[in-house]
Amino acid sequence: MSKAQQDKIDDTSAPLIEHLAELRNRLIKAALAFLVGMVLCFTIATPIFNFLTEPLCTVLADRGQDCDLIFISPQEGFFVAVKVSFLGGFMLAFPVIATQLWRFVAPGLYRSEQGAILPFLISSPAMFLLGASFAFYVVTPLAYDFFLGFQQFGAGGEAVVEEGAPAPLSVVFQGSAQEYLNLTIRFIVAFGMCFQLPVLLTLMGKAGLVSEAGLKAGRKWAVVGILTLAALVTPPDVITQIILFAVVYGLYEISIWLVARVERARNERLRREGLLDEEDDEGEEADKA
Repeated sequence: MSKAQQDKIDDTSAPLIEHLAELRNRLIKAALAFLVGMVLCFTIATPIFNFLTEPLCTVLADRGQDCDLIFISPQEGFFVAVKVSFLGGFMLAFPVIATQLWRFVAPGLYRSEQGAILPFLISSPAMFLLGASFAFYVVTPLAYDFFLGFQQFGAGGEAVVEEGAPAPLSVVFQGSAQEYLNLTIRFIVAFGMCFQLPVLLTLMGKAGLVSEAGLKAGRKWAVVGILTLAALVTPPDVITQIILFAVVYGLYEISIWLVARVERARNERLRREGLLDEEDDEGEEADKA
């Protein structure tokens, strides 16, 4: 191999090595931020878990029951604290993680591309927080109220039971702390991810991957997909599935409106630049109709 060829290979490999080194540094900073957040949340895992039990405790209080959860294995308390700190650590570290991701990607983008992507990086966590809040304050209490409606209370000591007759059966809630946490986190993550739908479809519309006409034509497939999603990510109760379907389908319709706005803005820019004439614009409108 000649010296010129070797120099050419070295020139092309050096930027790659630099990018990999920068990626490593960004990942290390993000991981350290996550570990710090996780350790901080582990020290206050009990107050965080108590906060997460508020929907259940409210429903039990309305039914005149004590809010008691149990550990069914010796190590369950530790794993509950780990799961709480894992979730809390990720939420605390997310601004740092997003910043490191943006600083790694932004230098390779044009200024116009940076201006297009940055709003989506900001709106994505905001929509996730909105979905998680909706799940925690609206959906979770309704779901637990539905589940706890299947309890069966015996007459207890107040009833007079004939001699030899069996005592009335009582089937009451004695929940596992870990099972409750798993179900609550499942609600929060499912609705938080579903609320990303407008962000994802609008970004795809800005990139030209989806269109208003395509999304309108795909409504029936969207209904099937959302119903399937609701059946997979929620417990088997009709109320929660209906709520998830209604919310996600509403977000799908909002996404159509947002994609339409993106298309109008893009067409207007292309007309100003002389790259789109009126005939092309009328043809696109006819396709949408």
